[in-house]
Amino acid sequence: MPTITRICEQEKDKTRCSLYLDGAFYCGLTLESVMRAGLKVGMHVEPSALDCIQEESEKETALEKAYRHLSHSMKTEKDMRAFLKKKGYVDSVIEFVMEKLETHGLIDDSEYAARYTSCASKTKGKKLIAMELRMKGVGDEEIGRALEPLADESASARAVYEKYMRGKDDTKENRYKAMRYLIGKGFDYETAKEVISFDEDGDS
Repeated sequence: MPTITRICEQEKDKTRCSLYLDGAFYCGLTLESVMRAGLKVGMHVEPSALDCIQEESEKETALEKAYRHLSHSMKTEKDMRAFLKKKGYVDSVIEFVMEKLETHGLIDDSEYAARYTSCASKTKGKKLIAMELRMKGVGDEEIGRALEPLADESASARAVYEKYMRGKDDTKENRYKAMRYLIGKGFDYETAKEVISFDEDGDS
């Protein structure tokens, strides 16, 4: 059975240590995991046992990183999974973290969609908001519920239009540019046309 020949603190992270078996580096663990398992130099240990301890150690570390990541802003499930994957965590650790976050209501795509829509609707139309939410991994059902309060976008579109026209001459050319701008912001054609007050022939 292999023997633990060295346990040393890692230079870049004082909360973790490197463990060596028979003189060769085997794995990194949190100091808390080492103490909890009672690992000591000279102890004989099966590598499979260390693998289990390491997975538990990684779960703790990954969960802490996830909490810190969430402290900056709310995340979707897709965002968080991508973050943990980029950090190099294996699937079993990622699933553990996601289950913990979802159980405590820290990852909720419906809530994310509702909050995002409430904020984004001040400057964007439903089409663009829906596209951005889909890119974040939010499902169509959640998106549909989040967009329900935006049945009438006229007020938002008018505010965006007025801001765009600020300092510009009220010419037909600038109004057409404003029309393209509003459509690019996700407002539908009819809403943009109504706000800019074009008649059927395109005259203002």
